[in-house]
Amino acid sequence: MTDTRDDRIGEVVLEMNNISLAFGGVKALTDISFSVREHEIRAIIGPNGAGKSSMLNVINGVYTPTQGNIKFDGKEFSRMNPRRAAEMGVARTFQNLALFKGMSVLDNIMTGRNLRMKSSIFAQALRLGSAEREEIRHREFVENIIDFLEIQAHRKTPVGRLPYGLQKRVDLGRALAMEPRILLLDEPMAGMNIEEKQDMSRFILDVNDEFGTTIVLIEHDMGVVMDISDRVVVLDYGKKIGDGTPDEVRQNEDVIRAYLGVSH
Repeated sequence: MTDTRDDRIGEVVLEMNNISLAFGGVKALTDISFSVREHEIRAIIGPNGAGKSSMLNVINGVYTPTQGNIKFDGKEFSRMNPRRAAEMGVARTFQNLALFKGMSVLDNIMTGRNLRMKSSIFAQALRLGSAEREEIRHREFVENIIDFLEIQAHRKTPVGRLPYGLQKRVDLGRALAMEPRILLLDEPMAGMNIEEKQDMSRFILDVNDEFGTTIVLIEHDMGVVMDISDRVVVLDYGKKIGDGTPDEVRQNEDVIRAYLGVSH
C-alpha cells in the first residue's frame, strides 16, 4: 500500500479478544484475538471450515461467543446482537444473497435505510407529509449509491432478473445504505468471473477510500486479498495461524502449509 493510504489508517476501532465459539461439542473458534483499525481493509482467510463466517457472525451478533469479548470503540461487550451491531454502525453482505428477488434494485437498497427512518410504518404507508419528505431524502441518498455502483440502468429492474455479479453489487449497495462505519463482506466475489471480480475490487477500494469505511473481508481469491488488503488474519480449523501484512502472511510457514500449499 502507498504511504498516503497507510497515513489514513487510524486507531484500533474493533478488537476480538480470546474469542471461542462452540456448537455442542464442536469447536468452531478457539481463543482467537485480532484487531481492526479505522479505515483499513482487514481480510480473514483460511480453508473451507476454518471458521471465517462464524467469526463474522460473532462480530455482528448472530452468534454469541462461548468465551471472550468484543471491544468496539473502547466499549467492551461479552455479547452482541444484530440490531445493536447495526445501530453501532456495523453492516454486512452475505455469501448467499439475501435479496428480495421480486423487488426492484432501488427498493432493495432502500431497505438498508430502515434504521435511519424516524417515521412510523403507519405514517410511511399513508405517505403523510413528514414521512413523505423523509422518504424523498432517503431515496436521494439511495440514488447516489446507485450512481456510485454504476447500476443506474437497472434501478427499476427486479433484482431476480439481474446477472449474479450485479446482484452482488446490489447487496453491497444495501449495506452501504446503512452508512456503516464497519462493513463486513462475506465472500463478495464468490462465483464471479475475472471481470466481475475486478469491478468489485474497485468498488471495495472506492468505498474504503471515498467513504472512509472500515472493511472486514472474507475472500477465497488470494490474488484479490493480497492486492486490496492492509492486513490479513489467517484461520485454520478455528484457530488463528497467521496475522500481519499481505507480505508477512505470504511468508508465514504455517499459512503456506495450511492454506497456500507447500508448492508455493
